[in-house]
Parts: sequence; C-alpha cells; structure tokens
Amino acid sequence: MNANAAACIQRFFEDNPHLISQREAVIQAIGLLIETYRQGNKVLICGNGGSASDSEHIVGEMMKGFLLARKIPTSDRQMLIARCGEDAGSRISDHLQGALPTLSLVSQTALLTAFCNDVDPQMAFAQQVYGYKKEGDLLIGLSTSGNSKNVYYAASVANAFGMKTISMTGCADSLLSGISTITLRSPEKETFKVQEDHIKLYHLLCGAVELELFTS
Repeated sequence: MNANAAACIQRFFEDNPHLISQREAVIQAIGLLIETYRQGNKVLICGNGGSASDSEHIVGEMMKGFLLARKIPTSDRQMLIARCGEDAGSRISDHLQGALPTLSLVSQTALLTAFCNDVDPQMAFAQQVYGYKKEGDLLIGLSTSGNSKNVYYAASVANAFGMKTISMTGCADSLLSGISTITLRSPEKETFKVQEDHIKLYHLLCGAVELELFTS
C-alpha cells in the first residue's frame, strides 16, 4: 500500500478511535478491493433501506473521482480522439474520469419488482449475483443486523461461485459474518448509529482504494 493510502488510514483511526478494533479488518478489506480492481474484476453491492442508499453511495464514490480528479490514461485519450474525431474525442476524454467498476444491486427496479412478484423477494439480490457473477469479483453486503436474508442469500451465491465477500454489520455475530471473507463491524447496536459508522467505514475504503490506485 502506498504512502497516500496508508496516511488516509492512519488519519481515519486518529479521528475515529471508537472504530480502532476494526483496523485490521479494514486493511484486509482495502487490500481485497485493490486486488479485485487490479485483476480487472468488479464489485457488486446490496443492502436494504438505509443500506440500499449506502449501496448507491458507494457506487458514486467508486465510479468517478472521490478525493481525486482521476485522469484517464493517455492511451485511452488517444484512442477516443482517433475513433471519435479530434473535437468529440477531446471533449469526451477531457470530461471522463478513471472508474472502478462497481454495481449496486438495489438499482434494478424493473428486475427487482418482477422477481419479487414472480419468484421470491428474498432471492432478488441472489438472482443478480448469479447473473453477474465472475470468479474474482467481490460482493459487499450491508446489513445493520447482519441477518438480512436477501443479503445473506446473495453472499451465499457469491461464495459458491468463487467471489469474495465483505459484509458491513453491527457488533453482533450474524448470518453474514458467519460466511463473509471479511466483516466490518460497527460497535453500536442502534440501527442509525450503525449506519453512521458504515458511512465512515466505506468512505475510508473508497478513499484508500482510490489513493492506492490513482496516486504513486
């Protein structure tokens, strides 16, 4: 991990000492995300309620600049100009940013409603994991209790097909923590407090991964 990412992690735990117990798990999660992206794989994310919004939020940080204005590679710029023309290619490449492929499974309204109505609501995320799956991909499942069945089934499918899983939960042992590659836990018990810690933790993940992959 480069100095910029390491400094980001250090500052985080200085500012959030109540989460210091998660330091090792956080470092492992950051390493797993970096490995996933470096190998050309993608991240899938799911959760319910506030955690559904968090799923969307993470995608917003990963798919565009978060702490940095991520310039696209010179080779991509040259290819865009060559294939789109000087004017269009220059404008496009000037306004694109480096992206880390990340999909929110809560966003597919037509699919979700159809599957919930026609098949089984608890399997709606699992169906998407099955459809998108690629060995080496990563699933992030957010559940304040850690026992959301639809997230648990999604993680189960991910594990079965060679994906790694990161869960974000509250303090208690749970269905998700029992099957996840890495679990990040808030020490809190009240739902809104767990969610507040989740926001802090995933901002750290997004920031550290970006600094590792887009700075030297």
